[in-house]
Amino acid sequence: MTRKKVKLAFIANDSARKATYKKRKRGLLKKMDELTTLCDVKACAILYSPYEARSVVWPGPSGAREVIASFKRLPEMDKVKKMVCQEEFLRQRVAKAHEQLKRQQRENREKEMAHVMYQCLSGKGLQNMSLLDLNDLGWVINQHLLEVNKRIEILKKENNHVDYNNNNNITSDPISGALETAQLPGDPEGSSLEIITLLRLMDYTHYSSSTLKVKR
Repeated sequence: MTRKKVKLAFIANDSARKATYKKRKRGLLKKMDELTTLCDVKACAILYSPYEARSVVWPGPSGAREVIASFKRLPEMDKVKKMVCQEEFLRQRVAKAHEQLKRQQRENREKEMAHVMYQCLSGKGLQNMSLLDLNDLGWVINQHLLEVNKRIEILKKENNHVDYNNNNNITSDPISGALETAQLPGDPEGSSLEIITLLRLMDYTHYSSSTLKVKR
């Protein structure tokens, strides 16, 4: 069962906020202990809270003073090299979220156009599509054609290797015949482009093909 994503916002309810503080404090101190033990690094934590009379210092006052003193002895450039304020931290998270959103929108658009392409292969027309949709559809088709051509070249090389090892005494297989009849982009003779769909790359005895009508 996946964990519910927590909304990063101030908790208005006092009792819920206090319970969250105690839970998060235990988790933070546990992670600090794991980090220092597993990675052999120096770290400290100081927490001020209205729910406790005294501040919480981990691993203790002397240990925290030692870590802070080591930090103060560093050159000024080393101190601020990886330091991030709250505003900069939030700005980085927002930028990362925007990139993730753009990537997801692009993936969704490609899947949508791929679905339209397969519908066209089954006979559905393009009458209701806008110019933007047609441009995106053309890009998706080109990407699929590039992938098909790559697979065709791989099959040709593998088939040539098999023929060479058998001293050219093997009969041609169905894939070879299909490759010889496939019309590639730019063929002035045909008005259709045959897309070879490879069902099993390691088994030459299974293949299928679909025909995409291209208006010239």
